[in-house]
Amino acid sequence: MRAIITVVGKDMVGILAKVSNLCAENNVNILEVTQSILQDMFCMIMLADTSQSTVDFTEFSDTLTKYGENNGLVIHAMHEDIFNSMHRI
Repeated sequence: MRAIITVVGKDMVGILAKVSNLCAENNVNILEVTQSILQDMFCMIMLADTSQSTVDFTEFSDTLTKYGENNGLVIHAMHEDIFNSMHRI
């Protein structure tokens, strides 16, 4: 299964590193990543393969959300099929 991970918040050192580390700790492979800084706002979208994850998707998503809440970021992880359905015309 592939997932879309989005991260938005005030730019600070280590956001990409920490989110990537959380993926690695849960055996989630990052397939693609794009990020940009809009003035002082950090924005990132990741495409990740969760098929080999050591935890279920809900637990992984909750881990990312909790990290975001504790660090002033909004982090969402959603199944690729849900993301695609939401963005169909």
